[in-house]
Amino acid sequence: MVMPADRLTTLEIRHTEQERTIEELSAQVAAQWTVIEAMRKKLDTLAERFVAVEEQVTPGHEATRPPHW
Repeated sequence: MVMPADRLTTLEIRHTEQERTIEELSAQVAAQWTVIEAMRKKLDTLAERFVAVEEQVTPGHEATRPPHW
């Protein structure tokens, strides 16, 4: 038979493990967000450069970003 004290100890252990897991996952999400933001900035820069190059290559055609940008 499981004693109430054993159940409480088991619950406390699970809580501690879950808390640690949540903290680890939160740190991973924060790190990934930093990477995503850096990639977004690079993509915006490359898109601007592409538009500038496209304007130089085809001066008679106005290069504009599509509406979804």
